[in-house]
Amino acid sequence: MAGRKLNLALIGCGGMASGHLRSYLRIKETEPDLFDLVACCDPVPELAEKFADQAAPVQESKPRVYTETAPMLAAETLDAADICCPHAFHHTNGIACLDAGVNVIIEKPFGITIRASQALIAAAQRSGRIAAIAENVRRGLSQRTAHWLLHDRKLLGQPRLFFSQAASWSDPAAERNWHWRIEKALGGGGMVMDSGAHYCDTLRYLFGDVDSVYARVERLEERPHRKGNASVWDEREDTWIATINFTSGLTGVWSCSTSAPGQSFTQVVYYGTEGCLLDHGDVFHGPFSTAEVVLKDGSRRPMMELQEEFLARLSPAERERLFPHGWKEGVTLECYDFLTAIRDGRAPEVDGATGMKAKAIAEAIYESATTGQVVKMADVLSGQARSYQREIDERWGL
Repeated sequence: MAGRKLNLALIGCGGMASGHLRSYLRIKETEPDLFDLVACCDPVPELAEKFADQAAPVQESKPRVYTETAPMLAAETLDAADICCPHAFHHTNGIACLDAGVNVIIEKPFGITIRASQALIAAAQRSGRIAAIAENVRRGLSQRTAHWLLHDRKLLGQPRLFFSQAASWSDPAAERNWHWRIEKALGGGGMVMDSGAHYCDTLRYLFGDVDSVYARVERLEERPHRKGNASVWDEREDTWIATINFTSGLTGVWSCSTSAPGQSFTQVVYYGTEGCLLDHGDVFHGPFSTAEVVLKDGSRRPMMELQEEFLARLSPAERERLFPHGWKEGVTLECYDFLTAIRDGRAPEVDGATGMKAKAIAEAIYESATTGQVVKMADVLSGQARSYQREIDERWGL
């Protein structure tokens, strides 16, 4: 692809797609010859039109607007598509693009189920095109620093266990309007696999592959929503407690509840043989720059100080690879990695197989809770464990 601009389309122009658009505009300002945004697609034409209007001033022509993917693929000559639609349509849009020879980056979670994810990977293999997952969290400076201090600096010694726990209260009586995430068939689940997709990827990034999971997942409070004139119920969990066992021997507990009245808390602690990494941000997106290392001799090292040490130890080539143009914002980095992977004919950092393995941790939590048994990760990935996912697969013909 070297020598000409890539033609990019956005599929889905609401919610998180706004962050993707801002990132592409930032990239466009820095490398104007890397790509053009040529199409914006959304079932709500006003949303696609708004995106097109924002992109028009930074390139020679305004992106064309579509309300369906198939007509867009028939009319446009595309190199890349960024897919930010509801989870249930990640695989349908992704497969359509890949079969048309278009590389894709797909918002997390990769597919709504393991079968959907496998279908995406198969389409990428058939077409010889890239299927990347839009995983921004691992690319942040504090997350890169955490990986370095665990594996290269070995500041904590040998990692051995972690506790990532939060509890809070969300009033179930508060009136809420329907959105697609509250339905299992559209979202695939609640926060275990929504923001949880980020955390599952971070856990694999920091600690490697998972062997097995035992979990309880509950909806302790019923939360009604208004859908037009009807009242519908939120189908998502509000509480989970999961014990996650890694192939390395490390064990961790990940728990969260929004149905815990009285005392709220958030505490995330990663322990090694020499100390811990202590974080109070949230149980999805850390470790944050406000974290600190606490060693067993009582000494403390702030994460921000460790970030500076990490950056100072990077060679110029390493710094440019991890933080091109000095960018440290994860969505910009994931979008740039996708575009340059196409241009340079290389794999993206987080491909579909990696995204599916992260997603499989979340699915293992659901599968364990459904069966009441310890679930092996190999059984989730093979499809042997799919009691929770079965009705979603049947709904979408997977």
